[in-house]
Amino acid sequence: MIEGFRHLRAELDVPETFTGPVLAAAEESADRGPVLPPGATDRVRDARDIPLVAIDPEGSMDLDQAYSAQRTKAGYRVFYAIADVASLVAPGGLVDEEARARGLTLYSPDRRTSLHPPRINEDAGSLLEGQDRRSVLWSIDLDSQGEITTANLERATVRNRAQLSYRRAQELIDESDTDDPLTLLREIGRLRLEREAARGAVSLALPSQEVYETSNGSYRLEYDEPIPIEDWNAQISLLTGIAASRIMLDAGEGLLRTLPPPDRRTISRLRRTARALGIDWPDEMSYADRIRGLKPDTPTNAAMLSQAARGLRGAGYVAFHQHQEPEQSRHSAIASTYSHVTAPLRRLCDRFANEVILASCADRKVPGWASEALDELPALMGEAKQRDRALERAVVDFVEAVTLESRVGERFTAVVTDIDNRRKRGRVQLRDPAVVTKMSSDGLSLGAEVELKLDHVDRLARRVEFSLIG
Repeated sequence: MIEGFRHLRAELDVPETFTGPVLAAAEESADRGPVLPPGATDRVRDARDIPLVAIDPEGSMDLDQAYSAQRTKAGYRVFYAIADVASLVAPGGLVDEEARARGLTLYSPDRRTSLHPPRINEDAGSLLEGQDRRSVLWSIDLDSQGEITTANLERATVRNRAQLSYRRAQELIDESDTDDPLTLLREIGRLRLEREAARGAVSLALPSQEVYETSNGSYRLEYDEPIPIEDWNAQISLLTGIAASRIMLDAGEGLLRTLPPPDRRTISRLRRTARALGIDWPDEMSYADRIRGLKPDTPTNAAMLSQAARGLRGAGYVAFHQHQEPEQSRHSAIASTYSHVTAPLRRLCDRFANEVILASCADRKVPGWASEALDELPALMGEAKQRDRALERAVVDFVEAVTLESRVGERFTAVVTDIDNRRKRGRVQLRDPAVVTKMSSDGLSLGAEVELKLDHVDRLARRVEFSLIG
């Protein structure tokens, strides 16, 4: 399989490594240590007393964030330390140029194609456990209902006390009866989920196909089953992105992550789909409220959620200057303005957005290198996102083909989650293994449970072909 993954990366122009000069530049930067980037005059706070922890997938080395929180008289204070990549990547240098070409860290089952060389991404820039690291540190105050009251960003030296997997962090929270930061994560996360619902945000519980390596070195597909802490942890990142967008809008300059709301035609089509599937959708109930209440635990719900994803198309980035707020400034799924600022080791735009916010919080001018980059970033990030989606889809298609190639002729149970009448194609989701594929729509009915026969598998073309039984 590994040779197949290499072939996919070559096909999609995903680089396998960094050039010698870029690696050398990263080594030099890491050996030198963090320095204030051009135009920054910030005082660097010593915040090593804050009991930060990082919660990431098992084995992660590129740690962008570390979290802590405390209870206050008015509610809560959240601390969120973000890797200060700008202190290690010189504007216009070789590492910066390579990061602009890549845009994102890309993930394959057998390797990670990092945004920056490992010496930065997995060492000098990463908020590794027990290490003093330069960060940009968010301090966000919330009231007792979880609403943002104030937010500030500053440069700080921090120390991550522990690196926890999601499952280990969940266990510690479940076992705890104290007012420690992890227990507060559950409390704050739940409050923010309530605030999310009150804003009218859209939450899609779509099953996600994940590729896992087995103990014998092969790979398998599974439908991901998130645990509660993943939602709580995501709310801290969303909270930070919302606070960041507000600061940039007040300052009159920045970069927003946007998503237009679904138009009337899309909502009307979704309502017709709900009626056809027998799903109750009262006239007074919003799109967000109807979708939030659905779980993919029945064939009809799975089909409805798949259709509802059509209302979340058109995400992008938009830059603005001199208080010229963009006409489309909101992210409809979050039901707020929003910015990407929490993953600078893995996402190009965050490094520049954070520099804008640091300048605003310090009441100083945004450095020219950061301000000038804002207009380039929407196109750079758009290209990177496209490459990321193409790689993810190709990897899943390839693993599906490998998983099924020895099972030609077998029967499978599946749910019809989409029908495209114009192209006469349908999409079906197998119960086991975790395969989602397209086939002729002849004889298919949206939301129906069907029996299929596997007719053909082409590993190289990443194609599987099913036919309907009966």
